[in-house]
Amino acid sequence: MPATPSYTASDIEVLEGLEPVRKRPGMYIGGTDSRACHHLAAEIIDNAMDEITAGFGDRIDAEMVEDGRLIISDNGRGIPIDAHPKFPDKSALEIIMTTLHAGGKFSEGTYTTSGGLHGVGASVVNALSARLTVESARDGKLYRQEFARGNATTKLTLIDATTATDTDRQGTRIAFTPDPEIFGDGIAFNPASIYNMLRSKAYLFPGVSIHWRCAPSLLKADSTIPETRTLNFADGLADYLKDMSEGTTPLIATPFTDAVASNTDNNGNTTSSKERVEFAMTWYTDSDDSFVRSYCNTVPTPDGGSHEAGLRQALVRGIRNYGEIAGIKRINDIIVDDVMANIGVVLSLFIPSPQFQGQTKNKLASPDATRLVESAVRGRFETWLASDRDRANTLLDAVLAQMEDRKRRRQEREIARKSATRRLRLPGKLADCTASSSDIETEIFIVEGDSAGGSAKQARDRKTQAVLPLRGKILNVASASLDKTQQNQELADLALALGVKPGSHNDINTLRYDRVIIMTDADVDGAHIAALLMTYFYQQMPTLIEEGRLYIAQPPLYRLAQGGDVRYALDDDERDALLKNGFKGKGKIEVSRFKGLGEMPPAQLKATTMAANGNRRLLKVVLPAQREKKARREVDALVTTLMGRKAEGRYDYIRTHAPSVMNTLDI
Repeated sequence: MPATPSYTASDIEVLEGLEPVRKRPGMYIGGTDSRACHHLAAEIIDNAMDEITAGFGDRIDAEMVEDGRLIISDNGRGIPIDAHPKFPDKSALEIIMTTLHAGGKFSEGTYTTSGGLHGVGASVVNALSARLTVESARDGKLYRQEFARGNATTKLTLIDATTATDTDRQGTRIAFTPDPEIFGDGIAFNPASIYNMLRSKAYLFPGVSIHWRCAPSLLKADSTIPETRTLNFADGLADYLKDMSEGTTPLIATPFTDAVASNTDNNGNTTSSKERVEFAMTWYTDSDDSFVRSYCNTVPTPDGGSHEAGLRQALVRGIRNYGEIAGIKRINDIIVDDVMANIGVVLSLFIPSPQFQGQTKNKLASPDATRLVESAVRGRFETWLASDRDRANTLLDAVLAQMEDRKRRRQEREIARKSATRRLRLPGKLADCTASSSDIETEIFIVEGDSAGGSAKQARDRKTQAVLPLRGKILNVASASLDKTQQNQELADLALALGVKPGSHNDINTLRYDRVIIMTDADVDGAHIAALLMTYFYQQMPTLIEEGRLYIAQPPLYRLAQGGDVRYALDDDERDALLKNGFKGKGKIEVSRFKGLGEMPPAQLKATTMAANGNRRLLKVVLPAQREKKARREVDALVTTLMGRKAEGRYDYIRTHAPSVMNTLDI
């Protein structure tokens, strides 16, 4: 065995003062990278905000100086400068800046709500700064003390009132530079990060005015960060949500905003308000625009926590309750993710003695916050829904659509797992083509009814063309539930014949044909069936359209013959044009109207509609690209209006656009 190294009392190291912070900075600020460096700024800004939210000031000044210093000042009470009772040879200011767990936030009477809790923020910043200067203005006198890497380099000094320029100032001013020994050479604060941090504070507390200044040399030429700016937002979170929503398309016109103060104790007695919940939220048409920003005592909580859990519970339970009252049976199937999918929300909570996970405070752990937020939000959310039925139904439809999409994705995953052991089974009504080589282009015709299917099967090219007859009008998937869609046999046969699994994220590579052609009668019923099929493909197989694989056949409505000269017309206009100029002879022109594809002889159907080398006409169904989000949202809205559940939407659309219809409808 190797020799055991000695291990004695002399090997036990005792770290004193702020040595633990410099030795293990990750324990206090989460690392030594740029993000951790900016946490130093957050600690000092939080301390200033605590003074403001406690009611002892209304202004914060922040300045980034060319030499790398960040200067934060407030007009609060100023750090106490008298001797500390336990350490009579040191001032309270020096104790706060050089001792861990020393501060004024352990006593309930000093701060009602605060972001700093453990008395380590200022001392940690001091320990990790190459240079730090504190000024405290109290009772008309200005005091200053300087530090370096956690140690005091000067005594607390009273500045002579006759020479100082700001001795009448009340509050605290801290200027510091992060230590390159900790964060590496070249470390510097990012103006954009500091500015955005300050702006969020101004949103969260409308009573504060934050004055920003940055040396021009620190800003990049293309920077959008101003050199100077006063940040003050009278509408608080409503302004925050409005700014975050720029460039988005809201699902609803009016955001849901409120502020709720808890001013009763457990016995129902009125007290001074210690707890406050503020929120502003809306929903968007595009899930890519969604976001959740949460804060506790103005401290950001990017990892969420118990207050976000309360918000989610309030929203899902509130919308379930509304749906139950509206008689929607499917409403109990929704989950939190369905409600939060397209949301934009800012949540701000003020509570005494919050519990965070870790010193960086990324996640709130206070168990009472869940109950507090849910009780504050749920009742008001239900009232907000009930106050505007159209708005509530719009949101409800969006949530139910998310639920259907979630179920559909889950079914796709289940099908994918099962498909590996399942042999290919084609529907019995399908007349498949015989070509097996991928070098030969193939196509499938989807036709209405067995009669038309019979004619199409006789007219097709058996090698390259397949025919699938459908029984009448298929299910309207835009207004049917997911369960009904999944149980519909016609749609199941269609998906099986195509070889593509239904769903918004389907794989077009499994498509068994190069082209899918909808072939219906040239009348109103045929157009309706084609519309139902296009809706199905748009919602269940969008990639089929995006890849340009979906077409609509254009069978003729009329046959015109003058002796042996035979022409075909798609509609009345083309018929009239042929009657006027289409024939050279003077004999009688016989005009016959096809009752449907099933009444058309196979030879004529082949020549006019199906033969690839004939005179057929096909319309390609196209869609805007996915990256053209606005155009796609317009298509979504149109499909929902024309094919969705709400008949009143279709009625309004028809009433609005009917005057612009120039062609006579074939009824």
